[in-house]
Amino acid sequence: MLVLGTGTSHGVPMIGCDCLTCTSTDPRDRRYRASILVQTDRASVLVDTTPDLRSQALAHNVRRVDVIVYTHSHADHVMGLDEVRRFNVLQRSAIPCYADERTLNDLRRIYAYIFDSETPPGGGLPQVVMARIAGEFCVGPATFVPVPILHGSRTILGYRIGSFAYLTDCSGIPDPSWPLLDGVKTVVLDALRERPHPTHLSVKQALDVIDRLRPERAYLTHMCHDLPHAATCAQLPPDVQLAYDGLTFEIDL
Repeated sequence: MLVLGTGTSHGVPMIGCDCLTCTSTDPRDRRYRASILVQTDRASVLVDTTPDLRSQALAHNVRRVDVIVYTHSHADHVMGLDEVRRFNVLQRSAIPCYADERTLNDLRRIYAYIFDSETPPGGGLPQVVMARIAGEFCVGPATFVPVPILHGSRTILGYRIGSFAYLTDCSGIPDPSWPLLDGVKTVVLDALRERPHPTHLSVKQALDVIDRLRPERAYLTHMCHDLPHAATCAQLPPDVQLAYDGLTFEIDL
């Protein structure tokens, strides 16, 4: 498992901000938009195509993406789709993209030129095959279980892969989704800032979720500049940390 990005929609540092986090020399305080890469011996699965995808791939030497899985269609999670052209060239194949129906419709609208048969050739087009998520699906040895979560008033998707769960952009977990998370050992969970927010968990709310799930380890993600890495980690329970760009760990499939 490779964490490609841990930042909120603005990223960290934010444009034009001189706060202590945005001017920090700690590399863990530099946060691309939130994304992960699930790597097995047979496939690399990218979760979300952020606007930072090119920079993320270069920073972490990502050379292959076999499948793309989307959580939802907000700009900070989809606006790097055009960057997959390079992976098409490297792999000489189209890339399947899995998403819920709303996200698929939004992608077809936002990237209409990709799917329009009248788009003139030249310049290169991402080669993708869109697939609607209707339940759990497998990519190589990894089974992806979609976990409906709340992002404000919108229901989006988190994912459980074996004993691991990825729940970014989460403001709440509906009652029917809790059983899907039973027994998780590792969770990466949204925690925007200390103060409450209408569409994201605060640190306290995230800790309440973690206390209910009782994983062996938990990482917080989708963080704004209100959470300096070292100072925030010093106040967290020993089995909870802020994730950071470039973090890697093993998961049980």
